[in-house]
Amino acid sequence: MPEWLTQLWPGLEASAALLALEPPGWGGNLLRGAASSLIIAFGAFSLGCVIGVGGALGKLGGGPVARDLLAVYTTVVRAVPELILILLLYYAGTDLLNQALRAFGYRPIEISGLAAGIGVLGIVQGAYATEVLRGAIQSVPRGQIEAARAYGMSRVQTFRRVTFPAMLPLALPGLSNLWLIATKDTALLAIVGFSELTLETRQAASSTRAYFTFFLASGAIYLLMTLISGKVFSWIEAHFRRGQAGARA
Repeated sequence: MPEWLTQLWPGLEASAALLALEPPGWGGNLLRGAASSLIIAFGAFSLGCVIGVGGALGKLGGGPVARDLLAVYTTVVRAVPELILILLLYYAGTDLLNQALRAFGYRPIEISGLAAGIGVLGIVQGAYATEVLRGAIQSVPRGQIEAARAYGMSRVQTFRRVTFPAMLPLALPGLSNLWLIATKDTALLAIVGFSELTLETRQAASSTRAYFTFFLASGAIYLLMTLISGKVFSWIEAHFRRGQAGARA
């Protein structure tokens, strides 16, 4: 064994012991935190896509009031840092909801950290998804929509059968970026005490003083999630682009 590896080996052994899946190792805690991060990211991304579809359709086909309200929503959310929005929505939003319940004679409710995290990040995601989907819908050739109308399709049928399938491949690159942002934004929930990967990493590092080991491991987990997500979205995009001009086989 080389001399440099002989000198490094005790440190590697100690790091491996700290990252073991079973106690006294903290590897299991990191994996549970990563699972929580993925769950909340998926929930927030899904909620954001639902909000985004409604927001995009409202901006393109809604009335003046709806368009103005959606413009304020997307502008404010995209202008204010996510951390401030999370603190504002998490604390002030919960307080306003309970005040409204008291005003109507209902008892206050305790919102779970998971539901609050999904709701807060979902609102943030929705503003960005609105603009991504709006741009994708506007990129659909107008002639396709006019042809659907000429065949007697309603607006709902036109969106479901023509607009949505045509705009989805155009929106996927932007949605892929939003998913990656969602996975990283879950780290901001550590500030409100949500037990996800970043909070688990900080607790493990504080308990063992092995900051480099745990934050390096946490970064590797985030990188792995990003690489796998990139492969999945590439496959989805290739699937929906089949038959299109310029699509890769």
